[in-house]
Amino acid sequence: MSVLSSSLCTSRPHFSHRPSSCSSSSSCSISWLSFSSSNSFSFLRIQFSVPATSCFLGRPSIRVSNVCTHQQTIPVDKSKLRVSEGTSEAELWAAACLRVRTFNKFRPNSYGIEDHKKYLAEHEYEAIKERTAGKRVGFKRVSCINATLPLAEISTLADDLCATCKFSDNGEDRIVVGTLDLNQCMRLPDEITGMKPEGIGADFARAYLSNVCVAKELHRNGLGYALVAKAKTIAEDWGISDLYVHVAFDNEPAKNLYLKSGFVYESDEPAWQARFLDRPRRILLWTALSELLL
Repeated sequence: MSVLSSSLCTSRPHFSHRPSSCSSSSSCSISWLSFSSSNSFSFLRIQFSVPATSCFLGRPSIRVSNVCTHQQTIPVDKSKLRVSEGTSEAELWAAACLRVRTFNKFRPNSYGIEDHKKYLAEHEYEAIKERTAGKRVGFKRVSCINATLPLAEISTLADDLCATCKFSDNGEDRIVVGTLDLNQCMRLPDEITGMKPEGIGADFARAYLSNVCVAKELHRNGLGYALVAKAKTIAEDWGISDLYVHVAFDNEPAKNLYLKSGFVYESDEPAWQARFLDRPRRILLWTALSELLL
């Protein structure tokens, strides 16, 4: 569907952008800041030696899409797939856990890593609840859209995913395997602003996708495409005429997904801004929904 600035930690580490491509980077995204894997362990040591608020005050994270290739893909039964707006706290928690799992690169067996993952999940969970409850200034409406599968479909194939992203829905255990946010707003923080629609009062007919991610084990199953299609349908119901998404310039899998979904190039981020935010350049893609509303 992220989107990326924050209060700095007391001890500033080396920056390395993370949120857009999990296959081409070994860096670790922590909240709105990205830390290189070479500093990941030292960051964990910092976390335990200073109050958490000194590093994680500021706006909760909104990230660009994380759609990338994975060498081993588990096929899924599309008839069992459900793509819908997440409403229950259990499902939103599972979505937060998937985002932490996807947007961060953790060093195995690092000291305190499970506590750190839990902290990040709690941070993202509260951010999702704040956004979807309409409490974020500048956002008219936000929806967390999730792709889920029954636990029985993948329980023997993806143990870690099932343990991390499970929730119960009417007595059935399901797994969040993909997620994104649909944001009805004029602009996203620290991102290129869309130019459409034009005219007075048109700002809130615009929406952005952010935090787009799919479980790495299930890439190449069309889950990203299904999430975007559902987001477009919901945006139409909201009266949105123009839908945007930001993607890293070199993230070819994500760009291909959005082109397949009907998006086209509108603009790109100035090189100075990308350097200032210590990240790869973004491009802004756009698609019109107005024809579908006529």
